[in-house]
Amino acid sequence: MGWGDMEPHNSSAAGRSDTCFGVFNASDVHDTAQNSITSPWFSTAFGLIGLCSNLFALCVLLSSSRKLSSRARSSFLVFLCGLVVTDFMGLLVTASVIIPYHFIKFTWAKVDPGCHLCNFLGFSMVFFGQCPLLLGATMAGERFFGINHPFSRSTSISKRRAWSIVGLVWGFSCLLGLLPVLGLGRYTLQYPGSWCFLTLLPDTGNVVFCLLFALLGIFSVLLSFIFNTVSVVTLCRVYHDRESVQRRRDSEVEMMVQLVGIMVIATICWMPLLIFIIQTVLQQLPAGGQLQMLPRETQKMLLIYIRMVTWNQILDPWVYILFRRAVLQRVYPGLRPRPSILSLYPVLNPSLRRKFTAD
Repeated sequence: MGWGDMEPHNSSAAGRSDTCFGVFNASDVHDTAQNSITSPWFSTAFGLIGLCSNLFALCVLLSSSRKLSSRARSSFLVFLCGLVVTDFMGLLVTASVIIPYHFIKFTWAKVDPGCHLCNFLGFSMVFFGQCPLLLGATMAGERFFGINHPFSRSTSISKRRAWSIVGLVWGFSCLLGLLPVLGLGRYTLQYPGSWCFLTLLPDTGNVVFCLLFALLGIFSVLLSFIFNTVSVVTLCRVYHDRESVQRRRDSEVEMMVQLVGIMVIATICWMPLLIFIIQTVLQQLPAGGQLQMLPRETQKMLLIYIRMVTWNQILDPWVYILFRRAVLQRVYPGLRPRPSILSLYPVLNPSLRRKFTAD
């Protein structure tokens, strides 16, 4: 996502603001500073590390899911699997366009005069960017109700329903990514010319789409923070309750540790970009439709923030790989299996208790 650099294209389309090539001035991108932005080999290694990390995490997830009998844990693994698949496909799709460019050095305006490739890459950036944030909020919400209201549902979420929820998140993100194609805003080639993204220019369509994308992402992160904070507080109360000191729920704790790790990574990687998008479009509003090209400093800052976002796709799988009980027990041998969610409610009707134990 936004790794590469590009030689300038001298086509007349490059200077037109009504195409996907008119947001930055490409005539001076071929200087030595441009070559220092990134190298093809660094971008290739960066992408391969991310792909291998997500592929390894996916294999571990599939192996773990076959050994589970707990519905709560299995549904959580479905959400995690959806997140890993999203990150893997996001890196694969964007790298399949960006990395070959480094070796082919094609001219965008000649290869893609109709902006179809640029629109596809911009859609991919939005779709695979928004999905992890929404999935993180969905996972946090599921764990919030699973920990704080375990008896409000007769059974835990089944695998089929969990995959349906993941599909809904994918579908919603797909609709969001298609908005510029349908006329709300537009995708444009970004500095230094190797990637396409939403346009931070102060016309109505671009401003609405930028604000929608950024505010939805911020809302997802804040929602995850609220749900996870309440869930962690609940678990801390169980751990520090003298009467419940022997009723610790390692499975719930393991899931919450992974969720908090995902939330922290998403916050660090995404919030700077989302806040930057909002600040940029709102500060440029007084210019109306007169501003036809982004300032160079804005272009460079956008590139820096996009690279921070890319780390989210690489670090997400390692949260699950490193924060599993099998790994944590080696670091902390005192961590042993203990009773589950029912330990929060020691006074419970025996028949109801047997019902939930069977579920």
